[in-house]
Amino acid sequence: MIPIRDTVESRNYPIITHLIIAVNVGVYLIQLSQGAGIDHFILLYGLVPARYSDPFVAGYFTLGQQLFSFLSFMFVHGDFWHILFNMWSLYIFGDNVEDRLGSVRYLLFYLLCGLASGLAHLFLNWHSQIPTVGASGAIAGVMGAYFILHPRAKILTMIPVLFIPFFVELPAFFFLGLWFFFQLASASLSPAQEGGIAWWAHIGGFIFGMIFLKLFARVPETGLTQAVKSKTARKKTPHLQTLHTTAAPEDLHLYGDMVITPEEALKGARKLVNIPWAFQKRLLHVTVPPGVKEGTVLRLEGMGRGAPEGRKGDLLLKLKIREHP
Repeated sequence: MIPIRDTVESRNYPIITHLIIAVNVGVYLIQLSQGAGIDHFILLYGLVPARYSDPFVAGYFTLGQQLFSFLSFMFVHGDFWHILFNMWSLYIFGDNVEDRLGSVRYLLFYLLCGLASGLAHLFLNWHSQIPTVGASGAIAGVMGAYFILHPRAKILTMIPVLFIPFFVELPAFFFLGLWFFFQLASASLSPAQEGGIAWWAHIGGFIFGMIFLKLFARVPETGLTQAVKSKTARKKTPHLQTLHTTAAPEDLHLYGDMVITPEEALKGARKLVNIPWAFQKRLLHVTVPPGVKEGTVLRLEGMGRGAPEGRKGDLLLKLKIREHP
């Protein structure tokens, strides 16, 4: 299962989420420049349990290096696919958690989830000499927070079957619950102290993400957070939107609502609209002409339901203009 997007739109641009993604990509580019020294780089900046459990190994590192690894390991990745999947997951789930906590609290929340995931891995693999790297534990914390905040949100998910992609919407509690169950099953089946994926870091990150969310939600917003929110309020709706349509039993036309901002109503916009269709999803390009008003209906001919004799209805989208999408 590959998550494509969720249906919960954030009210503000996720500047910290984008900043974290940029830092991870930057560190990965530094990794690629290491050449033959890449192994030393990962050993130095990754989290290696034996560096803390074995006094002989610990002697090769300074106190600063030992402490810094608890931060740096979550920005180092094993390969291209590792960082790609991690950053994509953060992009999908991070904006809504940042929207809830605000930029300042969210940054601290993210780093603490990463630290907690690293500690969980450290103590459960105390004598391992295999470096643990990656943002997976911190992102698992973000996913745990999302699980609490938006359990009934829909996750547009691609399921490849024999190289054919099928798109389905899964409830967030089901998608994330299944993901967490897979982490538990994988951790229980993996031999202790061996290399590979740090399953317990994922599990620890997810659990601590739920706990930290409850704690951080009790911390009042600072003036800085409120100032950042006022500057990062969205002026446009997302390019890809998922719309749910309705229709009368004998009506071939499909009816739905699409939300746009006042700026998009004034200047026009192009959207990629995801429409439920049986067990799959249809992706349609929709052009919003400039100067539309509240209640304007866009008609997409031939995109409705089909009749046995071959006739097809239209898809009619009513525009709703909202200051905050």
